[in-house]
Amino acid sequence: MKKRSFWQLGGLPLLAVCLLLPAAPARAEMYVEAYLGGVQGANTGMDVTTNHPGAFGGTLYRTSEFHSIPGRLDPAFMGGLKIGTWFVKEGVLGFNYPDWMKYLGFYLDFSYHRLDFRRQSGSTVAADNLLGGSALTTNRFFSEGTAATLAFMFAFRYGFFPDSEVPFGRLQPYVAVGPAILFSTQRPSLSSSTFFNIPLFIPYNISNTSQSSTNIALAVEAGIRWMCLKNVSLDLSFKYRYAQPSYSYDYIDPLDYTPQSVTLNPTYHLFSGQVGAAYHF
Repeated sequence: MKKRSFWQLGGLPLLAVCLLLPAAPARAEMYVEAYLGGVQGANTGMDVTTNHPGAFGGTLYRTSEFHSIPGRLDPAFMGGLKIGTWFVKEGVLGFNYPDWMKYLGFYLDFSYHRLDFRRQSGSTVAADNLLGGSALTTNRFFSEGTAATLAFMFAFRYGFFPDSEVPFGRLQPYVAVGPAILFSTQRPSLSSSTFFNIPLFIPYNISNTSQSSTNIALAVEAGIRWMCLKNVSLDLSFKYRYAQPSYSYDYIDPLDYTPQSVTLNPTYHLFSGQVGAAYHF
């Protein structure tokens, strides 16, 4: 799944919707919204294992490290775009929806933000597989990353304060839920001392190029929209996203210069608040 690009999985549906928009009736409750906001992720602790086969054919310094990383994320700014419609009688492609469907809608939500792990320290258990001993040492970790999300959201709304210009109601709280595609990258740096943390032993560092992961995610949103004008609205919303990506990296062991690999498996719980402005047509 990681080999498929974001545009293969999500860009084509977005392009198709954009091409369909001009064909929709002018009176339809369709809208395009741009928004800005902030995102913060819950701690996503990770357990990472690295190995040193050892120099001289595996007969010297043959150790393993079991790293516990707190997984603290930095807050970040976020920008995004929504394209959606409510299922009114004058709706998409002219379908004569039942009147009760005016409470239901659908929108595409594309967002982008940084996804960095702050500099942090964790614990490491270093085990000597040759002599059978172990010791508690420390590790240092940080990572630079990004996240782009395309969410397919099914929404429910209700209207308050109707008038002749906005018959449904100027104040429109809504909730939405749907699947999403999360395209994320991470470029980690992990450093740890080896067995017993003795200076004689070579400290070990992993610093890699960025790797990507494309995953199915869950998105949930709640918001409130105020129709300032018949065709212009302001939107305040709060969003939650859940995903479990996996990133694999290759590195050269500092003890015997053999190629090794390590995998990061964070679980993302991303919370964000957004303020947006929409044009309705």
